[in-house]
Amino acid sequence: MTFTWTAHRFAGGALALDVANSIILRADPERRIDRFADVAAIDSFAEAANRFGAESARFGALAPVAAENRGRLLQLREATDRHFRAAISATGRPEFLADLLEAIAAVLRGSLPHVGALSLDTATAQSALSLAASTEPDRLKICPNCGWLFLDRSRNRSRTWCDMAVCGNRTKAKRHYHRNREETGL
Repeated sequence: MTFTWTAHRFAGGALALDVANSIILRADPERRIDRFADVAAIDSFAEAANRFGAESARFGALAPVAAENRGRLLQLREATDRHFRAAISATGRPEFLADLLEAIAAVLRGSLPHVGALSLDTATAQSALSLAASTEPDRLKICPNCGWLFLDRSRNRSRTWCDMAVCGNRTKAKRHYHRNREETGL
């Protein structure tokens, strides 16, 4: 299956969250899709993050992950998702933070010396470390429509969806549909 990375896929607001969100419908085992199951998708993700990622200015052009480091990137993705979901839902467990820090350390230890572009896995590790050390953890949220992790950078911290154009629109359209059905008695 071919897949194209679009701006919506980078709605997390941080590279580490966008990588964690590479699993679509994570909470639904029957419909779950791992976009990184295809190695080519990991490589094209780095290129797309250069265009659409919120941290593209911070990291500059990202290089693809070396073949021997892909497993570490996937472990980091899972540790990132587990830790931040638990932190958002206030069920944070110290071992989740320890797992995240170990995954970050494994990526950074295994990364190649920085010559030219920073690799996707190294940049993701740095992004996750910045998020873990954030002084504003209440800005991290979970989209009620798709379940993705995202940073709420709105002034009053009232953002509800990862992307208003996609998830917000779907939710509002669904609400409108049900309201009209109730009014017409169908």
